[in-house]
Amino acid sequence: MDKRLEKIENYIRQYHMIEKGDRIVIGVSGGADSVCLLMALCSLQEKLGFQVLVCHVNHELRGEEAAQDEAYVEMLCHKMQVPFFAFHENVELIAKKRKESLEEAGRYVRRQAFEQLCKEQGGTKIATAHHSNDNAETMLLNMARGTGLRGLCGIRPVYGKWIRPLLELSREEIEQWLKDCGISYCIDETNQEDEYTRNRIRHHIIPVLEEQVNTRAVEHFVKLSEQAEEIYEYLEKQTDQAWNICAEQTDGFQSGKEIFLRAEEMKHLDPVIKKFLIQRAVSEVAEAQKDIESRHIQAILQLFERQTGRQIDLPYSITAKRMYEGVLLAKDDKKVISVHQKEKRKEESDSVLCLQIPGETQIPGTNLKICCTISGENEKNSAKEIPQKSYTKCFDYDIIKCSLCVRYRRPGDYFTIDGEGKKKKLKSYFIDEKIPQEERDRQLLIAEESHIVWIPGRRMSSYYQVGDQTKKILKIKIMEE
Repeated sequence: MDKRLEKIENYIRQYHMIEKGDRIVIGVSGGADSVCLLMALCSLQEKLGFQVLVCHVNHELRGEEAAQDEAYVEMLCHKMQVPFFAFHENVELIAKKRKESLEEAGRYVRRQAFEQLCKEQGGTKIATAHHSNDNAETMLLNMARGTGLRGLCGIRPVYGKWIRPLLELSREEIEQWLKDCGISYCIDETNQEDEYTRNRIRHHIIPVLEEQVNTRAVEHFVKLSEQAEEIYEYLEKQTDQAWNICAEQTDGFQSGKEIFLRAEEMKHLDPVIKKFLIQRAVSEVAEAQKDIESRHIQAILQLFERQTGRQIDLPYSITAKRMYEGVLLAKDDKKVISVHQKEKRKEESDSVLCLQIPGETQIPGTNLKICCTISGENEKNSAKEIPQKSYTKCFDYDIIKCSLCVRYRRPGDYFTIDGEGKKKKLKSYFIDEKIPQEERDRQLLIAEESHIVWIPGRRMSSYYQVGDQTKKILKIKIMEE
């Protein structure tokens, strides 16, 4: 066996990239790297017991050259008896729509195509042809951009269904291997230009490091990324434990995803775990990681030392606000109420909207609707399993005497807190729970006259809980349209 193929096989086994029976989608552009990956996996598929199929994405940027690349990959697949699938995407148009560079848009459409083909053809893994030089370039880019330890990890060998079997091979090894085998490949002239940042690193920085610092610089980058990955995985496990103690996540019908970080528990954490935890929390709310920098994490850390009510703005329209017992992270457009909105809510506080039972009730001025259904006692067990802080609740319909309504708070509102009928004023509950004034004003309530049946997302009155004597169960679900 060729020593380079053996190196790839060992790398695949080391990271458990491929299992017997896998169906692997290979991204093949026609360049040296992806042609080498196709050749290597075709050579190993019988031995390791997997199948391959090829996905080629034509970016429609280089006219006839791009068409020739596609034709070459199709011919190569026919020769190797590998299923071939081509996608055509107008990357220039997509880049304008997404307000991204051509490089970023190209990466996006390739990922979309690979995922789509994987889904349509029963793929289990997606293989890309990243090699050690790509890894070194990525690490340098990440370090320059200030992405921290995660960026130092470079390109992961395995990430979910995505695998990179060539990461231990250099660009030079790949090109020499193809030359030894007499296999040609396509050359994308745009890779020779210095328009893209990655190309400038490839053409000017890496050569200087190899020629003037250490000829094995790229190899050492690979080893460093592996060490950084081990450290990162350990810190992630520590963060998992801290998350269970310090973070509380909700998916509110009014506020979307929000995360509360408890100050008392946070202060006992090691500083590096604090930063990891905050990074994760912001990423969860943003549903993205890009543009979240060290300065943002530091600003949130400082917020824990400031007085209640202070807040800072973060990327993706997120605000971090100091509360009584910690910091709340939420989408700014969902959490900040303008003066106009407050006045409108004040006007609405006297309005009452009766629920349609059974049926659906649209809440005016919102994208929310309340769905009510009635079921028999056979649903008792499932009713008891619904978490307290959710937007679906079950109630004892037998004891409801008046119409239920949805409204905002009023003087005299109360609910029961135990099975003995002990009452608590809604105002006292809000104070005890340290709920900010603006949240109290916009908290929707389900009520039977002055008795609060349910504070959605927080708790329900014990009086209406489903019990052993319940015959009819009322299920209320609040949904976004």
